Amino acid sequence: MVTYLTSFGNFGRDAYAWVAKDKGYFREAGLEVDIKPGGGTGDSIAKIEAGTAMFAPVDMTGLLLARGKGGARGTVAVAAIQQRTMAAIVALEGNGIATPRDLEGKTLADTPGSAVRNLFPTYAKLAGIDAAKVTWVNGAPANLIGLLASGTVAGIGQFVVGRPTVESAAKGRKAVVLPYSDVISDLYGNVLVTSTKIAKEGPDTVRRFSQALTKALVYTIDHPDEAAQILNKNVPSAAAAPAAAEIRLMAAFVRPAAGNVGAIDTARLARCIATLRDAGAIPAGLTPEQVVDANLVKGS
Repeated sequence: MVTYLTSFGNFGRDAYAWVAKDKGYFREAGLEVDIKPGGGTGDSIAKIEAGTAMFAPVDMTGLLLARGKGGARGTVAVAAIQQRTMAAIVALEGNGIATPRDLEGKTLADTPGSAVRNLFPTYAKLAGIDAAKVTWVNGAPANLIGLLASGTVAGIGQFVVGRPTVESAAKGRKAVVLPYSDVISDLYGNVLVTSTKIAKEGPDTVRRFSQALTKALVYTIDHPDEAAQILNKNVPSAAAAPAAAEIRLMAAFVRPAAGNVGAIDTARLARCIATLRDAGAIPAGLTPEQVVDANLVKGS
């Protein structure tokens, strides 16, 4: 049995895992997969390293930040899910947030280990705002959008593709999205990770799982409505309409300008590491080879 965590709850952006299971891609690869809702990058890395999960998509930048600070040594990336980061701050019209500068003096919510929250100091520095003037409070993945819709907080850490789900919960209010990619270049989005132990002892399992999941990822962005229905069938609380809208938004982030879906360009990753280092987010010395197993990445 293979244990897999979604990136963050059960939203449209994670429908591809359910597609892989529903379409029989995992079964064709000789794998039985148990899909569980993930709690964000920090939580997923901890569970991968503890051996309570075998695979999970985590934010590449979150992985780099953790590894650069001496953590995540037992975690390795084996495929890209999104070629560009989807990290963002999401607010609602009327909350007084329209630009990064407006975040100063506001209260935002996210899970403690989320990539959006961990990367925020770097985003703030490059956007020219004072991170110390922004207050963060904790929120569980399933509760974040509710906290925003209720007015408890002015904004939340979210992915760009979360706009439809946020607007659905906000009952007509429009979302304001501040993408991190506007100020930080070369950042990958989510990448599929496993433990260094599994990568070393079971490379065939890693390849079969990665290939099945990537196949489903391509099918999902090519068939958003069907993928959303599959998600809703397996997770009734995940409404199909906003899930399909998320998938459509995610499509632009999945396919690389050149090469295969799932590929990771180590030269580009080195530039990303340099950006984080120059912003003071990580110390010098981190290399792509410390976080990516090039032997297991398709098409790299």
